[in-house]
Amino acid sequence: MDAGLKKKLEIQACKVRLGIIEGVFNAKSGHPGGSLSIADTLTYLYFAKMNVYPDKPDEPGRDRFVLSKGHTAPALYSTLANRGFFSTDELKSLRHIGAMLQGHPCITIPGVDMSSGSLGQGISVACGMALSAKISGDAYKVYTVLGDGEIQEGQVWEAAMFAAHYKLDNLVAVVDNNGLQIDGNIKDVMSPYPIVDKFKAFGWHVIEMDAHDFDSIEKAFNEAETVCNQPVAIIQKSVKGKGVSFMENNVSWHGTAPNAEQYEQAKSELEAALAELEAN
Repeated sequence: MDAGLKKKLEIQACKVRLGIIEGVFNAKSGHPGGSLSIADTLTYLYFAKMNVYPDKPDEPGRDRFVLSKGHTAPALYSTLANRGFFSTDELKSLRHIGAMLQGHPCITIPGVDMSSGSLGQGISVACGMALSAKISGDAYKVYTVLGDGEIQEGQVWEAAMFAAHYKLDNLVAVVDNNGLQIDGNIKDVMSPYPIVDKFKAFGWHVIEMDAHDFDSIEKAFNEAETVCNQPVAIIQKSVKGKGVSFMENNVSWHGTAPNAEQYEQAKSELEAALAELEAN
């Protein structure tokens, strides 16, 4: 990856993480762990890969994005705000009564292509979007992000079968493999492993990537662009809570907001990381 672009994305991802922490702290609820683990991927998609238009969020030719693991809406909201779809000030009103940004993505929000949150349904909608593009001869791509706990849902595999059957090579599904879900380690709750082999068995082209390395992320999405007649599954190895020391690999941050002291620590760590990136 070009060094200048990589630096820009690293800086932007840090700002996205700061927005996540700002949102869940002010909401006094939310899911910071799984939001932080997808921050780099969303940053790459919205700032380097996808054709999106903040001034025209409903542009028909735009690429589509569906956050299938909708509880990590703070990551999507922060990314959209930093990309210019709406003010970053909105992040402070997350989950407040009457606010635009609620606990799960809603299609009325600028830049949100699908209301989501009921696990397993997002990838099904993404399949429908991709098939629609095929039928209509539209060139847009469809991207969706699922949780590794989410793929315990049977509906995910029905959608996977559907996507392969219709040769949806305009569909890219990213599985966020951080290894943790609300009840603990995914291996103990209901193991979805081997994830790679399962998607291959369902007829998908599978790519593995490091979710926190922009070189790896770019390589994975560039490879996805070359695939024909198959949907693409990118299995990203990630760290739940990435970027905040006390949240990393800690399952308790699946559905818990930081208190004032924890908020200040998280903010301080991320601001220090941002300052270092901007200084070098």
